[in-house]
Amino acid sequence: MLCEIKIENVAVIEKAAAVFSDGLNVLSGETGAGKSILIDSINAILGNRTSREIVRSHTPKAMIWATFRGIGAKTRAQLADAGYEAENELLLYREITAEGKSTCRINGMPATASVVRDICSGLINIHGQHDNQSLMNPARHLGILDSFAQNETAHGAYYVVYKELCRVKKEIDALSMDETEKERRIETLRFQIEEIGAAELRPGEEDELLNRRTLIRNAQTVTEQLNIAYAALSGAEDAPGAGEMLGSAATALESISSLSEDFAPLAEQMSGLYYTARDAASDIADILARCEFDPQALDAVEERLDLIYRMKQKYGGDVQDILAYLDAATAELDGIETGAQRLDELYDRQAALYDKAKALADALTQTRLEAFERFNAQITDALRFLNMPGIRFTLSHKKGPLAGSGQDSVEFNISTNPGEEPKPLAKIASGGELSRIMLAVKSALADKDDIGTVIYDEIDTGVSGLAAGRIGEKLKQTAQGRQVICITHTAQIAAQADNHLLIRKNVSEDRTYTEIDALSGEGRVQELARMISGDKITELALANAREMLRMAKA
Repeated sequence: MLCEIKIENVAVIEKAAAVFSDGLNVLSGETGAGKSILIDSINAILGNRTSREIVRSHTPKAMIWATFRGIGAKTRAQLADAGYEAENELLLYREITAEGKSTCRINGMPATASVVRDICSGLINIHGQHDNQSLMNPARHLGILDSFAQNETAHGAYYVVYKELCRVKKEIDALSMDETEKERRIETLRFQIEEIGAAELRPGEEDELLNRRTLIRNAQTVTEQLNIAYAALSGAEDAPGAGEMLGSAATALESISSLSEDFAPLAEQMSGLYYTARDAASDIADILARCEFDPQALDAVEERLDLIYRMKQKYGGDVQDILAYLDAATAELDGIETGAQRLDELYDRQAALYDKAKALADALTQTRLEAFERFNAQITDALRFLNMPGIRFTLSHKKGPLAGSGQDSVEFNISTNPGEEPKPLAKIASGGELSRIMLAVKSALADKDDIGTVIYDEIDTGVSGLAAGRIGEKLKQTAQGRQVICITHTAQIAAQADNHLLIRKNVSEDRTYTEIDALSGEGRVQELARMISGDKITELALANAREMLRMAKA
């Protein structure tokens, strides 16, 4: 349940707070006073998309706080899964800067708008004025019927089988190419497999070739420097090398090692350096012996690198990708060549899955048809109560091919006058009738979910008189066991409120300010009288307002 919302610097609202109660909460006020801004603020605090235009002019940021109590088990579980404390009270905060940046918090901890939106999906259901028009779209009717039927188990069982059926069909389509295309594909795969195989590629080969090409291109420099290093270690005719000199040093130190314990470690260290220098000279000599930096060797390396480049252009970004393509092509060729047997297996599997999916679709259809009988009874009773006594509500139902939602195509038809055949809602219902039909639908779905708060934004559009009074009574009934918040311009509806809030706009020093006040006693009488008669409140309007309140209380 939404307990309170606080708003600062949102559009024309500088600072305001609205406290809500259980039951029916009504918000009234003149057109343009800021009622839609309150709905926009609630949408924003629930994590829905907003923009910097919501920020009050000449202020740095807009801020919204909302407090919920008595949140359901599903929402508490979502909070816990997201890492937030799952208490019985939930505090949401959202800040939108004039630059368009947005910040959200859940119980004081940072959160993204998408996380807030997911968690709050089970807190509030907002019914806007455009939702009435959605009833005229037959594509929405199946979802409404399923919500009433609560057939998630039947639909889930069907969808698992249907999804597997689609996968098998896709595999059959992939294997069921015509013979000409199949032969063409086999020829292509065989050529590719032979071409990659003939190349005899090795992982890491390209890096080895690149290193070798670098050495060949710098052959003279490499040879010169290797000879200098070898001469420095091994010596020349006129001068000893580093190895020989290290050996002499080791011999000298070893000859005096018995004279002091300090000399033996030095002799051992120098001996190690001598053998290291001798091994290094031997390695350099081996490298010099193997060096064949001739133009033909460079040509061979370049040809191999060119082959690898051309293979990469065809089959992958590196040698490893080319070899992976070879494996995939080999597997595909094997699959095509053995595809006939696989196709037979898939056709048998497809037939069995179709029979199972069809049986489950039939069961899903039955849940919908049975639910419509109950749905129809509730809708008809509600509409009769809402001053639509001659109503006939029927279901146009057709079976089609299996799809994700089953096999059913449904549309709600209605007859608003006795003797007339039911026709689609879009062709029959007026604006006021659509409002009442939507309220009847919402009341029928009221106990089908765990959402604690329902908001109706001007559900009374296009109605007045007796129908408006009945809408108020139906809202009052719907609010038993849950919280209903209704924005209205109709006194008959406002009179039914358990909690009546007035939204009013003032202008001071060329700035517009909106305030939200809780009404009771004479203040509520005055507001109802204004809704009845406009700016000029008469004694008759006041008497009428008091009578409305008395009758609503009775």
